[in-house]
Amino acid sequence: MAPNDVRRPFKRAAISDQQRRRDLTLQRQAQSRRDAQQQARCVATTVLSLQYQNTQPEPELLPDQEEDGGGPSIELDVRQAYKVKGAEARKWFAKQLMLPEWMIDVPDSLAQDWYVFARPAGKRCFVVSCNGTTVSRQRNGSILHRFPSALPNGAKTRDLSGSSQSYSILDCIFHELDQTYYVIDMVCWRGYSLYDCSAEFRFFWLNSKLGETGACNPPSVYHKYRFSIVPVYNCDQSGLWSAYTGSVPYTKDGLLFYNKHAHYQMGNTPLALVWKDENCSQYVIDTDSKGQVPSQQQVVLELQDDGSLISSDDPPVVFGCLDLGFVQKEVLHSGNLVRFAINDGGLRFADGKLEKADLHYLGKPNRARASADSYSKVVFQHTVRHSPLKIDDLLASVCSSDDQQNRPCDIEMSG
Repeated sequence: MAPNDVRRPFKRAAISDQQRRRDLTLQRQAQSRRDAQQQARCVATTVLSLQYQNTQPEPELLPDQEEDGGGPSIELDVRQAYKVKGAEARKWFAKQLMLPEWMIDVPDSLAQDWYVFARPAGKRCFVVSCNGTTVSRQRNGSILHRFPSALPNGAKTRDLSGSSQSYSILDCIFHELDQTYYVIDMVCWRGYSLYDCSAEFRFFWLNSKLGETGACNPPSVYHKYRFSIVPVYNCDQSGLWSAYTGSVPYTKDGLLFYNKHAHYQMGNTPLALVWKDENCSQYVIDTDSKGQVPSQQQVVLELQDDGSLISSDDPPVVFGCLDLGFVQKEVLHSGNLVRFAINDGGLRFADGKLEKADLHYLGKPNRARASADSYSKVVFQHTVRHSPLKIDDLLASVCSSDDQQNRPCDIEMSG
């Protein structure tokens, strides 16, 4: 289907309050200002200096088994952050990245207020350059690479510019096939924090600054891995279609949508969304530990003191409750992550909220898991199996807006 086809705007029955939370997040963002410089310094210093008793990488999850890093952040200053290890380290690092919710309803003003780009398949990580070295750390806190780079102060060369102590932080996905770091966001540049800057400004700054460093050049002695910027489009019909069907040098793993006004928010945020189908991702429906699609959807929830089972969201969504006698029998404890299958009763919604979930206990998940599934992931997986949100639906949602505003893209990034 060509993007010029005429479609009626898409509207599905309410299965979430995602739009309400988007509005609230934007309001809260305008009202509150955090110490962005201190946050950037904390992340940079911790990525560079965090020591583990066991330096071996944590067990990895398959791309389709990645957990969502929601819930309240662990409040640490720089000195405390050095000391986190094991499960605590995984939780801390998972909450430093800006994590998209899964798109379970189409945002208002999608064509006007959002960017879209094809997400590279690979390992999500922070890349920090400082004092003549560059370090990348994955969401579980383990070091992916320590290497010289052409990023500011990223290698011990004679042409270091600026203070050797200034640091830069990039939000990247490492693509194994071409050994390239694809930069999807910029958090800090030469010591200047971008946490409280809009996505519109961060993407402009990323596109303006990264190429000047030579980081997008082929690898060399002082630049071990190539960096590249993903093509970002305005989410009008043309941009959405280009992101969905356009050729890119990496393997696609769905589409990412960023609200243009969104600050870099740690943890899950409804101002960034991920969407997938079989044409733009190998991993749409979650698979089990053997890589097979189970006959029933599986979810991972966190057990509470009273037996309730919650998602990773802040505030969490309650999916059900275990009998305390069953909890004792299975030797489960508060805070444990527990895996369930969703039975034939499925998920039942009322007024955009979960009313009931038909859960069947399976056991504990892989120990590498740091947190439970988010509500949006569970609902997205449910709708993929029963009533998926299709690319035609997204195109229909931007169709009427495009007819009224036939404007060119503000920004198209490439590198």
